[in-house]
Amino acid sequence: MSKLSKNYPFIYEISKPLGRLLIAQVFLILGYRKVINYDSTAGWMESMGISGSLLPLVIIVEIFGSLGLIIGWQTRICAILLCGYCFLTALLFHMELSDPMQQISFMKNIALSGGLLYIFASGAGNFSLDNRNAKHSEPNL
Repeated sequence: MSKLSKNYPFIYEISKPLGRLLIAQVFLILGYRKVINYDSTAGWMESMGISGSLLPLVIIVEIFGSLGLIIGWQTRICAILLCGYCFLTALLFHMELSDPMQQISFMKNIALSGGLLYIFASGAGNFSLDNRNAKHSEPNL
């Protein structure tokens, strides 16, 4: 039996909270940046044809959605909200695909949407507030 096979239950258990953290940190950092650069972010949104009055909602979704993912609280709801947010952001702000930076941003948002859909489908895992009372079981090997 290989070392990986022996450690599979640990790797399996730690991968969900680590994956949630790695995805959520993007939204937490960007939400924080929107707070400290509120006026310039609202102006940029306006220049893209989106009302700056939506910025508080954007900040709430990014910060509270990311915190929910990190601690595994209401994980599926947070994941699907952030997934929709990423998809809309790609369509509303990054559709100029002839610009390589916009194309990268578009693909990044679509990829994040895919990862968030996976979290939505598979749930938070054992290391989460959602499953704090669940009996932990080993994965099928």
